[in-house]
Amino acid sequence: MKHGKKYIESLKRYEGATSYDLKAALDMVKTIAFAKFDETVDVSVKLNLKKSQSVRDTVVLPHQFRDEKRILVFCKAEKEKEAQEAGAAYVGAEDLIEKVKGGWLDFDVTVATPDMMKDVGKLGMILGRRGLMPNPKTGTVTFDLKSAIAELRKGRTEFRADKTGVVHLAVGKVSMEAEKIAENVRAVVAEVKRKRPADAKGEFIRTVSVASTMGPGVWVSIKDEE
Repeated sequence: MKHGKKYIESLKRYEGATSYDLKAALDMVKTIAFAKFDETVDVSVKLNLKKSQSVRDTVVLPHQFRDEKRILVFCKAEKEKEAQEAGAAYVGAEDLIEKVKGGWLDFDVTVATPDMMKDVGKLGMILGRRGLMPNPKTGTVTFDLKSAIAELRKGRTEFRADKTGVVHLAVGKVSMEAEKIAENVRAVVAEVKRKRPADAKGEFIRTVSVASTMGPGVWVSIKDEE
């Protein structure tokens, strides 16, 4: 993969093989960020997983950095008022299902009551590709709409290990204070550790790195954060 001059220049400003404590790593990310826009800061956590193992859950970050999510709720009439009062942007049943089938995707996250999943499941090809399918494992299939929506509005975000065993998650913006981003990173790492499979052996977290959207990754010394 070819990189531009600015990326290459940023590589010269730090020791690429060195692991820094989290605060220093984030200070470095902020220093070497070169884009003209406010880049997003991501954390990447490499896990020691077998092919049969998976890690997936949600986390509420202490410090938010995105606009409020537009929440769509699939539910029957008797639950509509609860969803609306809790702050859902869109609430409905078959009407919304048909609208999504027609190509409408003007929302960021979906929640569904269990009795709607048979019909919502028909949207699997549409919602699944975009990571928008409600899932009991992430608390988005529930009759307790009030609690689910409250958590999502606080910024609850799903994370999952990819096929290579890496959890990638946005944790802030370059313009944020490094310590606030650090607290978000610690929250992610803590939740990932909590989801360690019972049959996982050896050192669970192999590496942690942070990077801005356009910039190179900076290694984080895990031991300093334990």
